[in-house]
Amino acid sequence: MTIRLLLADDQALVRGALAALLDLESDLTVVAEVGRGDEVVAAALEHQPDVALLDVEMPGMDGIAAAAALRDAVPTTRVLIVTTFGRPGYLRKALRAGATGFVVKDTPARQLADAVRRVHAGLRVVDPTLAADSLISGESPLTERETQVLRAAQTGAPVATIAAELFLTAGTVRNHLSSAMGKTGGTTRGESVRIANSNGWL
Repeated sequence: MTIRLLLADDQALVRGALAALLDLESDLTVVAEVGRGDEVVAAALEHQPDVALLDVEMPGMDGIAAAAALRDAVPTTRVLIVTTFGRPGYLRKALRAGATGFVVKDTPARQLADAVRRVHAGLRVVDPTLAADSLISGESPLTERETQVLRAAQTGAPVATIAAELFLTAGTVRNHLSSAMGKTGGTTRGESVRIANSNGWL
């Protein structure tokens, strides 16, 4: 039996390389390719793939949100996240969104093909290093509001701009930033953003 694949990655070169490698396997065939997260569900409805390989960071919709949308729209399609961004927080979010596999892009081609087969068979496949890191780093210590404030602070916008964007007072924004800095261990808000991002908390 041939396993039908959907590839979603905003980098055409990476997407093409993945398609070429996977098509070399006699039991795998790529039936659709998209470059945006918000194109995943439509492509899956049209082509009915067995497994969707999704990148995390894509325009339109990130791969984790696309995995959740796919679970609701085409529950027969299993999801394998294939990403450059091996962050523990992303792994936890992806599994909660319905993905059954999570590997990084430097996975050897043979191992990737095997991961596709295992996900198709209903097994869970997770990069072992990432799984260990996820256990060590734990869940995000940030509240939902602290997360929103740190996301807004990523652009380097002043407190007044963040406050207006989130419909908060400047004092409340400062309090949330201060709390987030304490929880992440960052000495500046920029460092806190970097730490939170590296852990996949944003």
